[in-house]
Amino acid sequence: MTDEKHSAIGVKARIAGVLYLLVIAGGLFAEAGVRQQIIVSGDPAATAQNILAHEALFRLGFSVNLAYILCNIPFAALFYDLFKPASKTLSFMVALLVTATTTIEAVNLFHQMDALDILVSANLSGFTPAQLQQLSYASLDAFGTGFAVSLVFFGVACLLYGILILQSGFVPRFIGLLMAIAGACYLTNSFAIFLAPDLAAALFPYILLPCLVGELLFALWLTAMGVDRKRWARANAAA
Repeated sequence: MTDEKHSAIGVKARIAGVLYLLVIAGGLFAEAGVRQQIIVSGDPAATAQNILAHEALFRLGFSVNLAYILCNIPFAALFYDLFKPASKTLSFMVALLVTATTTIEAVNLFHQMDALDILVSANLSGFTPAQLQQLSYASLDAFGTGFAVSLVFFGVACLLYGILILQSGFVPRFIGLLMAIAGACYLTNSFAIFLAPDLAAALFPYILLPCLVGELLFALWLTAMGVDRKRWARANAAA
């Protein structure tokens, strides 16, 4: 591999790492910093009051959510480019799964903005305040379900991240194991929401802690260290 290509792989890996860090930071802010601060579980009236009292924060959370979703697209392309020497098929599947996740999340954001629009729209004056609060809360419920659906696709993507890392050794294999565990946790969380809501409530947020650890370590490693260029060069030459 030429020095120029050698350098390009390192740059791509670091850009991918920065993009992944932006996704993680944006996701944490949108979820923990906004939605969990505003939504009061089982209380449409209190939730509606919080949305109206913190409308600017609610809108910021929506915007940050949209911005970090956009970061998934170049990340998926870079990941494919970085890991296709290990397995073009698996890398392409990851890109497809991340694209599916991104599409579902983007469309699902309509539900979040609907929750605000319902409360402030002048076109819904025929509804009582209590009815509007219920409709707004139902929209947030729909958002939660849609988000859980998106994480099914992302959970499978994380499993494949793990497999590719374990197979290739482009980054330390323990990170691959952590990413595979993260994928299993995402899948467990989502299917618990669909099949056993009480169990899901008991598992949350602990079930997602391994996801944060695995993804954060992966993103930090890509940003700081890139990929093992010698392993990458050998795999690329053999591909």
